[in-house]
Amino acid sequence: MTGTAYSKITSKAQTVIPREVRARLGLKPGDRLKYCLTRKGVLIEKAEAEGDDPFATFTEWSSEADERAYKSL
Repeated sequence: MTGTAYSKITSKAQTVIPREVRARLGLKPGDRLKYCLTRKGVLIEKAEAEGDDPFATFTEWSSEADERAYKSL
């Protein structure tokens, strides 16, 4: 991918990562991002997995519908 991708920030400081960026980084639900601050701006990378996550194997529970259903718990 070359070029520019855009997204908006919500009132809760959330954003949707553009499809092209998700594809380029190989991102899937539950992945972590790393923000590297540089003099020219911010570099976004896919972060390495952090330790042993006991819930990492339950990827079937990581859909947007699940996030909406369980966010108030």
